[in-house]
Amino acid sequence: MTLWQAVLLGVVEGITEFLPISSTGHLILTARLIRLPATEFLKSFEIAIQLGAMLSVVVVYARRLAAEPKVWARIFAAFIPTAVVGLVLYKFIKRYLMASEATVLWALVIGGIILIVFERYHRENPAGEENLSALSFRDCFLIGLFQSLAVIPGVSRSAATIIGGLALGLRRKTVVEFSFLLAVPTLAAATGLDLLKSGASFTAGEFGLLAVGFLVSLAVALLSIRFLLHFIKNHNFTVFGWYRIVLGVLFWLI
Repeated sequence: MTLWQAVLLGVVEGITEFLPISSTGHLILTARLIRLPATEFLKSFEIAIQLGAMLSVVVVYARRLAAEPKVWARIFAAFIPTAVVGLVLYKFIKRYLMASEATVLWALVIGGIILIVFERYHRENPAGEENLSALSFRDCFLIGLFQSLAVIPGVSRSAATIIGGLALGLRRKTVVEFSFLLAVPTLAAATGLDLLKSGASFTAGEFGLLAVGFLVSLAVALLSIRFLLHFIKNHNFTVFGWYRIVLGVLFWLI
């Protein structure tokens, strides 16, 4: 991997992490387009640079998290299902799912159809909970179950959590912000686990490339978060569903 490839993947991660279009799927397809071999380092890189995107959430929501400590308990309740699934299936995910472009493409297309159908029939509950600190632990845990589906590359973490929250009757802005915050323990744990298992084999140069991808994804993700918060004021996610389908079909044709 070269420096410019690390920068490009960092940009892709920063743009896609919080949009309902699957950052991991985009990283895998981007690596394919620029002809990067599917090495163990590349797979770890695709996991680790998500930590930069995660840090952008801490930057944006630092004051709020400090003022509302009850939110953290709800975030960790939602994190439990993904933690269990990730630990149990770690080897299978990294060895097989992250090496399968077909899995990514099918997940993109099917996820796009689900987004379109869901938005067609979903009606937001005007009485839905808006206060993150008041979310029930049951709802948080169920949102976490939806998030655990995102261990499959191409199944967007943000799309899964947002659809899950909306289906439970939460307000759109509330569940989008909860999805942002849930990324913190989820991406931190995924990165920590992978570096613990694979980091010893990386060279100094590879750690440098990880640092570049991390910083680029952090900077771009800050913009991505602000874009999505502005976007949801007047739009639903149907356009992202169509984008996923078009992208998946184009790659099948290629």
